[in-house]
Amino acid sequence: MDERVTLRSHLDRSVSRTPNGSAVNAVVEAVAAAAIELADLIAHGPLAGITGRLGGFNSDGDRQTDIDLAADTIMQRALRIPAVAAVLSEESELPEIFDAGAPLCIAIDPLDGSANLENNISVGTIFSIRPRGNDVLSTFFEPGTAQCAAGFVVYGPQTKLILAINGDVDAFVLDRRTGEFMLTERGVKIAHDTPEFAINASNRRHWHGPVRAYIDQCLAGTSGNGEADFNMRWIGSLVAESLRILVRGGVFLYPADARPAYREGRLRLLYEAHPMALVMEWAGGAAITGRRRVLELAAKTPHQRVPLIMGSLRGVRDVAAIHDAIEPMFDNSDAPLFARRGLFLESR
Repeated sequence: MDERVTLRSHLDRSVSRTPNGSAVNAVVEAVAAAAIELADLIAHGPLAGITGRLGGFNSDGDRQTDIDLAADTIMQRALRIPAVAAVLSEESELPEIFDAGAPLCIAIDPLDGSANLENNISVGTIFSIRPRGNDVLSTFFEPGTAQCAAGFVVYGPQTKLILAINGDVDAFVLDRRTGEFMLTERGVKIAHDTPEFAINASNRRHWHGPVRAYIDQCLAGTSGNGEADFNMRWIGSLVAESLRILVRGGVFLYPADARPAYREGRLRLLYEAHPMALVMEWAGGAAITGRRRVLELAAKTPHQRVPLIMGSLRGVRDVAAIHDAIEPMFDNSDAPLFARRGLFLESR
């Protein structure tokens, strides 16, 4: 971009268009400041005393590392500065009340994908911003459509902030010389149709029928009367997968499957699926569980898990079409034959 625009000046220009604009801007700036600190800690890793050593367990039963706890401390400290009513973190069992009269509630995954750090793979922070309801805690149990802003930070070769606000998605890169996030792309849009999918194919034997049918069609490509030959991608880092979709398009699938721990999906609704779904939809894409729009879901528990299928509009619609055509009773078995004959390709 010709004009160098900082995150702060970009937010200042849009404050009048944002409900609770000043408060939302303050939260985004607090997350950005914490992300700069966290990016530096991640970059130094063992040089800063970060070993990646496993510690205890978080409230949802996942193992915690020293960097998970450090990231949570950094983000929670930063979010005490703006006007925030409560924060729900992946690392805490329940939302923590900060200022019950403040206008906003935050759900956050302070460090998504920390297990990837030992392999030097990109990790990130995911956040969701909601207007506070009449009751602070009930705010977190409203549908994802209640979000007024959301986004994520990717700590990789560049530290990149993706921000969904005022119906648009914008991208910023950290200028390490000035310590500021600079606007690099306005109004990010996802390609409508990209022949790429991302899924952990080693779990195929556990998938439900509709997911198997969709992936089989992708793999068959033009040899199976499809319109295109698909490429497969899999990083195993939600923030990195999401950024790739914004840049290249395609479909990311983290479905529910037959394993006991995966029957309801694995990603958390409030601080992973909801914010990513908002980013995807505002960038012209879509996000579903398979049968439902993610943003229409309301959590029943703070750390509720859900399936997540997101990305290019056409690809997500193809996945939805197969689910619609297959009765739920067949989810735990192979898809009926008619569904494997190219149903989703006919929708194109």
